[in-house]
Amino acid sequence: MAAIETSEDSQAGGRKGRSSLAGNATDKALNLLEAAVAPGHPHRLGEVAAAAGVPKASAHRILNNLVATSFLASDGTGGYGPGPRLRALAAKVTQGCEEDQVMRAELEVLSRRVGTTVHLGVRTGDAATCLIKVAGPGAVQTASRVGMQLPLHATSIGKCILSGLSDDELTELTGRVGLAARTEHTLTDLDALRADLARVRERGFALDEEENEIGVHCVGAPVRDSKGVVIGGVSISAITYLESHEALLSRTDLVRTTADALHGLLG
Repeated sequence: MAAIETSEDSQAGGRKGRSSLAGNATDKALNLLEAAVAPGHPHRLGEVAAAAGVPKASAHRILNNLVATSFLASDGTGGYGPGPRLRALAAKVTQGCEEDQVMRAELEVLSRRVGTTVHLGVRTGDAATCLIKVAGPGAVQTASRVGMQLPLHATSIGKCILSGLSDDELTELTGRVGLAARTEHTLTDLDALRADLARVRERGFALDEEENEIGVHCVGAPVRDSKGVVIGGVSISAITYLESHEALLSRTDLVRTTADALHGLLG
């Protein structure tokens, strides 16, 4: 799956060779693979290359390699999506996986106790991805879905992830992806985000106060790997006109307890 660096790699955006923001050959292949199988596939070359941050010439070569090895499939018109080998790999990872069963069971217990929707998300590159969603009992539901990518700066799970970064890492990441306004409540100023993340570290939970979706507020707690590094978060989401801010905050201990129970289950 390795790829040779080209002149386009070294010249794109003023970057040189392996200092490309897309990383080395392995990083590029994985980023392209992730972009190609994002929800809404098949995706065309330009879309996949842009999402992965890889020059189109290199992206085309690597994607063809992934198709040849059956990790991706081509629809014959320039679109890419998951191939049979990737689908088989996903099935091996998830089918009968004890860790997955434990995580889902913990999230289902939390959902029953709080009566709202529960999410588990992990960092995937410059965003978070929803791994598990347990819908609440109400007729009104959030627009989230498994596989959806979540902006790090505008969601409670994303803020949990950002709270585990150093200031240099935070500055580098936000400089690369920006702080786009998802709603009128989104924190688009880096200093304001820094202050919010300091509160996350201090109290052990993060808030999304209609920052990603109007009418939805969330509270999340960090999930750590076996080394104690924050890699994701557990959140509960509620419709603002059905559950008050105070009611949401009253459930923070339950969210943190669930997040702690998942410690080390994701690696």
